[in-house]
Amino acid sequence: MQQQFLRRPAVEAITGLGRSTIYQMMSDGRFPKSVRIGRRAVAWTAEEVQAWLEERIAERSGDGQND
Repeated sequence: MQQQFLRRPAVEAITGLGRSTIYQMMSDGRFPKSVRIGRRAVAWTAEEVQAWLEERIAERSGDGQND
């Protein structure tokens, strides 16, 4: 299976989160860790970001409210 990397601007666009929020959530263990892809470059795997999004949707769906 081929992995796809997402750079920060793409992760921000997909999740709706800002840079500082992403890094704070990573630090708190509430967002996937980034992968170093170069000396000064990091990215996230598309699979892990997608899984994180699906978990958020599942949390919303399981909260007892019909949104």
